[in-house]
Amino acid sequence: MTKAIFTAAITGGIHTPTMTPYLPITPQQIADDTVRAWEAGAAVAHIHARNPETGQPSSSLELYREAISDIKSRCDIILCITTGGGLGMSTEQRLAVIPAFEPELASFNFGSINVALYPLLAKHSNFRFPWEPAFLAMTEDYIFPNTFKSMREFAAAFNKYGTKPEIEIYDVAMINNLVHMIEAGHIRTPVYLQFVMGLLGGIPATLDNLLFLYRTAKDALGDFVWSVCAAGQHQMKMGTAALLMGGNVRVGLEDSMYLDKGQLARSNAEQVAHIVGIARALGIEPATPAEAREILGLKGLDKVRY
Repeated sequence: MTKAIFTAAITGGIHTPTMTPYLPITPQQIADDTVRAWEAGAAVAHIHARNPETGQPSSSLELYREAISDIKSRCDIILCITTGGGLGMSTEQRLAVIPAFEPELASFNFGSINVALYPLLAKHSNFRFPWEPAFLAMTEDYIFPNTFKSMREFAAAFNKYGTKPEIEIYDVAMINNLVHMIEAGHIRTPVYLQFVMGLLGGIPATLDNLLFLYRTAKDALGDFVWSVCAAGQHQMKMGTAALLMGGNVRVGLEDSMYLDKGQLARSNAEQVAHIVGIARALGIEPATPAEAREILGLKGLDKVRY
């Protein structure tokens, strides 16, 4: 039976509370939404932290610990903790989660990129919190920094604590960055790639571009495990394409606020259930967390620090 790994990106650091009332903000909300996504078929949850009062992305290790400890006590889902953090955070703030929690899996952004969110200002008014418009506006003149020096430092921490990197590829040049880091001995193989598509500043979410990314990675890397996440309206279309190509899929409120055109998703679980339904119509079943751990070669939930 064909299996696919489904990831739910629970809250992220891009969307703001004004954009949707269903965005999990508090550690309790993040934990509850993660458990519901697991029940719907997600084997992996991608975790960010937010200020529980304002919803602003946070690097607080206490907020992370409250959420992830709660999740671990309630289900066996794999937690992929972000090292992308929130836009504007220092590399030190972003990396702190690795030695603090020694997670099985964590995101690893593989190059600098213009993450441009400022066009969202025109789509919303009467923001709930003052930080929201300022946060969006600053991205017109912001580069999300992931230099080769910082990537080397991140890789050293991943290797030291036995954390598998989920390597986030926002554009094709990042595959070349990855080849260099593998050849230099910083990244261990086989790798797990997340093709991130549809953000302004990154590669557009089209089938041609997905095929281009996959073929470029295949030629450069040989065997690897891969997944796709796509922003906004592209989420389900690109996820379906990935399933047809033998890949895995990430959905979640980090990447899209919607379930269908004009219909806000009320939870991450709704999006997971929707893509799982598509997969089952194609003869593909969701991998369990145990199966996903084997596919990805993870160290196991008994070796984390939370």
